[in-house]
Parts: sequence; structure tokens; C-alpha cells
Amino acid sequence: MDSTDDDPTPSFSFRCTTQTATTLLRSRSTKEPPPFSDFLHSPPRLSCPTLSPSLRASPLHHPHTTNTTKVSSDSRDEPQTTYHCASSVLRKDGQILSVSLSNGLVYTGSDSNVIRVWKLPEFTECGQLRTKACRVVAIQVFNDTVYAAYGDGKIRLWRRTWDRALKHVRFATIPKKVGSVRSYILGRDKTMKHQGQITSMAINTVEDIIYTASIDKTVKVWRISDLKCIETIKAHHEPINAVIVSDDSVLYTASDDATVRVWRRNFCSHDMPHSLTVTLHAKSSPVKALTLTSDGSVLYGGCSDGYIHFWLKGWFAGQLQYGGSIQGHTHAVLCLASVANYVVSGSADSASRIWEREQDGQHTCLAVLVGHRGPIRCIAAFVGGRFGEDNEDSCSVCTGSLDGVLKQWRVAKTRKWDSNQCSVQDEGGKYFAL
Repeated sequence: MDSTDDDPTPSFSFRCTTQTATTLLRSRSTKEPPPFSDFLHSPPRLSCPTLSPSLRASPLHHPHTTNTTKVSSDSRDEPQTTYHCASSVLRKDGQILSVSLSNGLVYTGSDSNVIRVWKLPEFTECGQLRTKACRVVAIQVFNDTVYAAYGDGKIRLWRRTWDRALKHVRFATIPKKVGSVRSYILGRDKTMKHQGQITSMAINTVEDIIYTASIDKTVKVWRISDLKCIETIKAHHEPINAVIVSDDSVLYTASDDATVRVWRRNFCSHDMPHSLTVTLHAKSSPVKALTLTSDGSVLYGGCSDGYIHFWLKGWFAGQLQYGGSIQGHTHAVLCLASVANYVVSGSADSASRIWEREQDGQHTCLAVLVGHRGPIRCIAAFVGGRFGEDNEDSCSVCTGSLDGVLKQWRVAKTRKWDSNQCSVQDEGGKYFAL
């Protein structure tokens, strides 16, 4: 059921107005990862390669100091990147586990039983979706319907209406509730519901079906029209962490077995509608997150060793060629998002990075967003400073962390160097300063 009343739970809301300017880092996209050197916050086997001056002056390198980036006269005409934290909100809901964008609204799920709705660009709370179940692990919004996967292994559906005021009405639960005796006779407890927690969810808008991945090593296929499970795919030998689907109905699954598997739906086979097309290996590191470019030409996989591997789509259906790896994070990459020519990554190192994909296939780190005090669990991005704005020289990013804080960032590329924006302020030192 929905509720648009103000939540009596105390909260803190503060805004960050400090702007940061930094020079573009050189590309970290390589065919084979180069050897690592020393890095302040890295684990024993991981560190960052030679740090550029802008990264040395970043809050990640000196967490409690304020530094100034010096820019040479030769680089003043090169494109610069400015970024800042536009909004930061803390609710006493526990860890933020999921985030989704739709029609100028941001939906966030957490450890609690509340899905909060935020309005852009003000980033003010405008609604709540409540249930008895807790732990919202995944949220998807399609065709004015909100799909939310919970810790109890069920998916709950809300219908969104815009009649005079924004409203959400819950109208279904997947799987459907069946009497205990009947479910025992039909065996539905074993064939329909996941035997483990759901970890990821994707919607095939072309075929009108839902995919859910779980730690039980399976992917279930749900038909939206009658909310029935039509297939269970034994996809991997280890827990599945991420699932996404492309516009041409190709399914991608990522697992702790260090592989990404590509599946295609076969309408001629009724026993196994989805068949395995190819298995992609991620250098012996568990794959935690997946994302596709808008045209489906590049597939990205974030791994537990901090690397982001990417594959390029070939001429033939299902054909993927390894394109290289992106190096930057020092801990596991937990979430990925792609918009326009940007790739946004969130990591267990509490930082988020904005990467720009260049025409030659290389990737340049435009910004390192530091401010969270816990691993970044979910991320969403859109082009421009406002939702729906068509300005590919800037993007907005929403990050949700296990520290319970939701942040909105704005990143922009400027053509001329502004002398008033040459200082790099540490936002981490002002975190929780009310």
C-alpha cells in the first residue's frame, strides 16, 4: 500500500555545494592489467598505479586535508571536469540496497520495509511504499509499474498513477499465494519460489517477462501477464550476483564462479526455452555487477578484485569479444551503471568513479566521488543535470551505500578552465556535519 504522508522517523538532510575541478586522468583501460604499485588504502594484492596529480590531491589520497590542484598553462585549454555532491540524505532505514530511476523519480530500497520515492531535481521525498516484508534487494520500474524484490524471496508489484497526485497501489505478489495443502500437493514451494535470497532482477520489456537471480544458483523466469513461473534456469555452479537483459532479449548472468554467461531464448523448445550461448571468463575473479551500454554494444562486468572487464558485441548474435579491463578501484566493484558514453562504478572502497568511453575503446576516469563511509551498494545515473535533459557533457549520479546515506552527484565537463574552480575540497571531512 502506499503512503504519501510525512514519515515521523527523524532524519538528517544536508547539501554539499563544494565544486571540484580536476584534470582528466589517463586511460586505465588495458588489454591486460598492468602491475600495481603502492597505494594508501589498497589491500595487500591491490594498489593503484602511478597516481596523477589530480588523484594525489583527491580526498581519497588525503582524507582529512584540503589541497589545491595546480594546472599548467598548457592544459588550460583542455576539457576539465567539475563535480560536486548536490544532495545527501540520511534516513534511519539501515543499509541502502537498491535504487531505480523513472520519470524524474528515484526509488530506493533498504533493510527496512519502506521504499522511499524522491522527486528530482529537488531530491525531496514525495512518497513511500510499505509492506510487512523487509530488505528490498532490487527495484525495477517499467510502464508505470514498480517491481520490488524482497528478502523473503517474493516480488511485490505497485501500480503508479498520476491522477492529481502521485499514488502507488499494490496489486500483486509473485509468486501468488496458495494454500499450504494445495502448494504441498502441487509442489509449488520447490518449483516456483527461490530457495535462497534474490540478488538481482531484470525485466524483458519485449517479451513481457521478469528474470530473478538468486544465491540458489538459479534464474527464474516469470510471465507478467499471469504472474507464473514459466522456467527455472540452472545458470551457474555458484551464487548468481547480477542479471541483465538487452533490448534484443539476450540474457546475461554473473556469478561467484568468475564467469558471465550469455543466454538466448529459444521459442522452438518448450522444455528449455533459454539456451546457453557462450561463457565469458573474468580472470578468475567473482563477478558482482553487470551493465550494458544503451545500444547493447558493450558489456561491463565488475569484479571482486576491483577490475571492470568489458566485452564488445560482434557481428553475429551472441558473439562477444573481450575488449580489456578498467583499473581504478581498490576493492570489489559492487554496482555498475551506463548512460550515454559514461560508465559509473560503485565499490566496496566507498568510492564511485565516472568513466568516459572514448571512440578508440579506451576509458578515461573523469571523477572519483568520495563521501560515503561504507561500501557503495547501488547506483543509478542519467544524462544532464535534470532528468530528461539531453546534455551529454554532464551527468547526474545517485549512490546508495551500506552506511545508510543516499547521495546525488553532478558531473560536468567544461571547455575552459575557470581559475575560481582550481581548489579541490575534501568533502569527506564535512560528512555528517549538520
